[in-house]
Formats: sequence, C-alpha cells, structure tokens
Amino acid sequence: MSAPARRRPVPPASPAATARPVPPTPAASPAATAGPVPPTPADPPPVRAPERGVRPDRLPVEYVLPLRWSDDAGLAELTGYLRAIAALVDVTVVDGSPPEVFAQHAAAWRGVVRHVAPDPAVQGVNGKVRGVLTGVAMARHEHVVIADDDVRYDEPALRTAHRLLDVTDLVRPQNYFDPLPWHAWWDTGRTLLNRALGADYPGTLAVRRSTFRAMGGYDPDVLFENLELIRTVRAYGGTEAAPAGLYVRRLPPTAAHFRGQRVRQAYDDLAQPVRLLTSLAVLPGVLAALAARRPGALLAAAAATVALAERGRRWAGGTAVFPPTTALAAPLWLLERGGCAWLALARRVLRGGVRYGDGRVRRAAHFEHTLRRRLTRR
Repeated sequence: MSAPARRRPVPPASPAATARPVPPTPAASPAATAGPVPPTPADPPPVRAPERGVRPDRLPVEYVLPLRWSDDAGLAELTGYLRAIAALVDVTVVDGSPPEVFAQHAAAWRGVVRHVAPDPAVQGVNGKVRGVLTGVAMARHEHVVIADDDVRYDEPALRTAHRLLDVTDLVRPQNYFDPLPWHAWWDTGRTLLNRALGADYPGTLAVRRSTFRAMGGYDPDVLFENLELIRTVRAYGGTEAAPAGLYVRRLPPTAAHFRGQRVRQAYDDLAQPVRLLTSLAVLPGVLAALAARRPGALLAAAAATVALAERGRRWAGGTAVFPPTTALAAPLWLLERGGCAWLALARRVLRGGVRYGDGRVRRAAHFEHTLRRRLTRR
C-alpha cells in the first residue's frame, strides 16, 4: 500500500505555519453543545495555585494527568517530574487509585499539584476518559495538555503546544521512547510506520477547553480514547495540528505490561477498517508465500516495510530521537500485529469485546460520521 501524499511539516516553533487552516470552531449553541457523554460539571470557582517558586514566564496552561495505580513503584520518579512541570504550568492529577495508594499520592504531591479523585457523576468504562473529563472541567486555563503518566514534556515542547493552541483546537505531538529496551524498540516500528503513512497516535494531546466543553467532551465507553477525542473534535468542526517534529519523550512500559497489551492494542484497528484489513491480510500472505515456496517475496515485503519505516524515521528530523536500527523493527511489529488482529477480531465476535480494567469494552472508537450525526442531532 503506497503512502498518501502529505504536507511538508514546518518546524513547531511557528504555530501559524504548523496548524492546518480550516474554518474556525463554531460557536456553542444549545443544539450543538451536547455531546456523547454526560455534561461535565459547571465551571469551578478559581483555585489558588499551590505555593511554590513562581517563574515570571509561567504558561497559562493546565496539565491534566489521569492515572490509576495499584502500587507506587514509580512514585519518586513521577513526583520529581511533577515538581519540574509544576514550575511551568498548573497541574491537576485526577487519581483513580485505590484509597491507600491515593493517600500516599496525596502526601507526596501536597503543595505541588492539585490532586483530586474522578468526578463520581461521570460514568463510563474507560477510567482514563473519566479522569480527563474531570480534569478538563476543573481546568483553570483555556489551554489544556492531557498526558498519560509515562509522558515527559520538556519546556520547549510545552511552549510549542501552547502556541499552537492559539490557532487550532487540538494538537497531536509525537512521542518517542527513551530509554529504548527491546520491547520499546519493537513498538517503535509501529510509530515509524504511522509517521510514514500520516501521523502517529501519542499518549498526549493538547486541546482548547472551550472547544472540549462545547462539544460535550467525548465518549468514555470506547477503548481507543485518543482517536475518539481526535474524531470528536473533527466532527464538531474543530481544527487539528499534528506537527511531526513536536517530540515529547515517553517512558517505556515494563516488558510484562507490553506483552499484556498486544491484543488490546490490535483491537484499536477495529475502528480503522483499512488498517484492520491490512493487518488481517498479513498472516494469509505469509502463509501463501511459504506454501508457494517463494521466500524472495517475503524478503521483498520485509525490505519494503523497512524502507517505509525509514521514511518515517527521517521525517521532520526524526533521526534525532529514533535510532537507525528502529526501522528494522517494522516487519516484526507488522507480523505480530497480523496475528493479534485475528485474536482481537475473535474477541469481538466471541466475547463481545476486549477486557479493560474490571470491565469489557466492545467499541474501539466511533467513526467520525457517526459523531457528526450525534452532534448535529443535539
């Protein structure tokens, strides 16, 4: 499959050039403001920022971190990061951890960030989305950065996201793993292919609070929550910027966590039919080549996949954060996804969905035309 034509990215320091010009976000109205989720709480009263050393160039940005931990193995590292980031922006951690873990977090982060539990009025299967809905509703600023607990922004990336939100409704940065153990190297193959074919799906997005609330947030009963948020903003008529050169570091998961996510991540493809069909075709294609005793065809396909990944690695200065060997991971990742896609489809058909936390999620994400009809009706 050939890659679609893409615009040449512009360095992220120029927000006006990076964002794609589209019509402005429509004004909120009773008919258009209701979204696919229960309305978020009313605007809270202003909250005084925790006492700390205040820099004169602090950004008017809310950093929303939804998390749910069963233990505190990474607490010291995360606390250090939160102290650094709280010197630049206001931080709200929406913590769905068990009570004893929540209490440990409260003690560690007192005076550093605003630490709250998810709003019990917000219901849904996806705990991360419930945390995001709570955090954005409580945000003290128009510009909101939403980030997973393994995302590590630096100051230039925060400032770039902030500038881009002046001209667009949603910003999609590019994550990269650092450090790079074997399983992060493996998953980087996926990242490079996504970059070569358009844009990757990171563990962080930045959004305008007014747009988020006017469209009614997004559905907390889907698995692929970032795609759901991106599609909901588009369906509402909002604008999106996906600067390929806006790099944000991400910590790798443990190898055990990585292994446990393989089928669940493949389930995301059920919301992207072209990707799903491509993934499902991988194993039959490999078996057909082996049955025909045509190893050359397999080698040619692997070489083409590496070349495509290398294109993604070189795009927008990616060689600075993606080592040369990462392109070699692309065929291995594609072969793995080909097998996991069949397992994901089986779980949809035979079990009604894939397990997520204590429940089961059937829908990966809604299609954009479905979201558009919902927003039009309401």
